[in-house]
Formats: sequence, structure tokens, C-alpha cells
Amino acid sequence: MQVEFRLFRQQPPQPPEIQSYVLDCDPSQTVLDGLLTIKETLDGSLALRKNCRNMICGSCAVRINGQAGLACGQHVGEVIRDGVITVAPLGNLPVIKDLVVDMTHFWDNLERVDPYVCPDARQMPEREFVQLPEQRQPLQAASNCILCGACYGECQSVPVNPQFVGPHALAKANRLLGDNRDAASRERLRFLNSTSGVWGCTRCQNCTVVCPMGVDPLGQITQIKQKVLADYRRRKNPVLRASRAIRHRLTLVALVQAGGWIDERRFGLEVVGNRGRDVGGLLSLTPLGLRLLHKGKFPWRFEPSAGSQTVKNLIDLVRQETP
Repeated sequence: MQVEFRLFRQQPPQPPEIQSYVLDCDPSQTVLDGLLTIKETLDGSLALRKNCRNMICGSCAVRINGQAGLACGQHVGEVIRDGVITVAPLGNLPVIKDLVVDMTHFWDNLERVDPYVCPDARQMPEREFVQLPEQRQPLQAASNCILCGACYGECQSVPVNPQFVGPHALAKANRLLGDNRDAASRERLRFLNSTSGVWGCTRCQNCTVVCPMGVDPLGQITQIKQKVLADYRRRKNPVLRASRAIRHRLTLVALVQAGGWIDERRFGLEVVGNRGRDVGGLLSLTPLGLRLLHKGKFPWRFEPSAGSQTVKNLIDLVRQETP
């Protein structure tokens, strides 16, 4: 079959341009096979990364038809659209040349979560730490991450929050939080309980959709949030108690449980104003309140929804089922 490969070519600081190459391909060939054929037979100046060609190293991650993935893991017959396959570099990372991006920020953000087992507070065994199969099993999904960068390239939080570490780093962090050999959980939770950590995630699900290894980064992030909340309830840690993100989560659930939907008057006062304790937060609500009054949109009364009892029962049921 004839396939037109439309490749985003760029040599910064020049803007990107699209170049087309037509190949005869078998549907079972991978996109990487096509790219290598272009480089070897049509245009040796094409820059791309590749190594194992078996979905192990993650080097060949690019955007294929607008979505991040591994070029060695997607077959021509599966991704071709009207005879065309479009290939571009990963998003959220600066382009070095063509399909090669600078991964420095990606690796720096991974380093920020300290992605290594920290046994410092544990008594060192004579030979090694023993980890039973049942202790290892919950770590398997996060351990499958090959750090290809696909999730980072599609993350919607990274462009608007430069301090957000990214879904890859949070998935690795959750793997360590669940590791019985690690002794730094409290320190990890302190860092992760921030907009640089889990509260910077917009829950767009892009990371889970594009992950080629089934890591489910959004699921890993959700697990960390639950651990942060559990730590708050258990310890009443002053560092965690002061978090606006935790107040947001707990107040949201409490208001929905009480009335079926959110009482916006109480929500702002309790989350941003911290029930009157945060004077700066209260003052920050003043311009919004005045605009609402001016537009006649300030909610003077709150009416519970018709199904509020059903909502309350559902939340109670979930809490009973959640450890």
C-alpha cells in the first residue's frame, strides 16, 4: 500500500514545516520502519531517536496523527488516515531538530520526586531487603513505566504550570510510596501535596490514554491524592492541614453530600478563606463577589437538589468500600 508520511521538520530557531514522503508499505510495518526507510533511502538529514525497536526503551516516542505514542509500537495499517500518517515531535518539550526533543526538563522533574528507594530510617539487613510477591504486585503498573515521555508530551498542566513535575514523575513517586522498603513516605507526601505535585494535575486523562505500557498515570496520581488525604486524617499534620488543595477536596465532597450540589457561597469562604482564618484569601474573593453582585448573579439562597439523599447515600457507600 502507498503511504504518505507527513513529517514536521524543524531546525530551530527556524519555524517548523511539513515535508511529505511517499512509501510503499506493508500494513504490518511499524511507523518507525517507515521513518527509517525515509532516512535511509530518501532523506538522510531526517533526525529521529530509536534504539530497541521493541517497546522497551521508549526512545522513539513521537506524535502520530496528533497523539503521542511509540513509533515502534504502532503499525501503519492501524494509524493510516486517508492514505496519510502525520508524525511530529513530542509536545511540551523544545525541539532540537525534526523529531528529536530536548528531554532535560523531563529528567529534571523526575529527579525532583527523588525516584529512588530510601531505606535510611530502616535497620539495614545482613544481605538484602526481602520483598514478598504480594508486596511487589501493587507496584507493578507503575514499575512498567519506560519513561518514554508520551504522557508528558500530552499533559495539559505542563504548559500552564511550569512547576508541575508531570505524570511520569508522579507515577514513579507513587511506586515508591507503595514500596515497603522505602522510609521516606512522609517527606514525599509533603512535596507531592502541592500544585507542583498531585494538585497541579487537571485530570484531563491524556496521560492514561497515550501511555503505551498501561501505567495509568492518572490512576497513580489519584492514588497519591488518597494517600495525602489519609495522611491528613491520620496525623492532622499541620503542613497538610494548611493545604488549600486538601480543603478544596474535602469541602467539595462535604457540600455535595449535604446538598447534592455545591453551595458556592460556602465553598469560597471555606476553601479560599479557610473559614475566616485566611484574611488574604477572603480579600481575594472581594472583586469576584462585587462582580457577581453587579451582574445579579450572587446566590443569596441555596436549595438542595432533588436527589440529594441519593447522592449522600452513594458517597457513604463509596466511603464504606474504600479502605
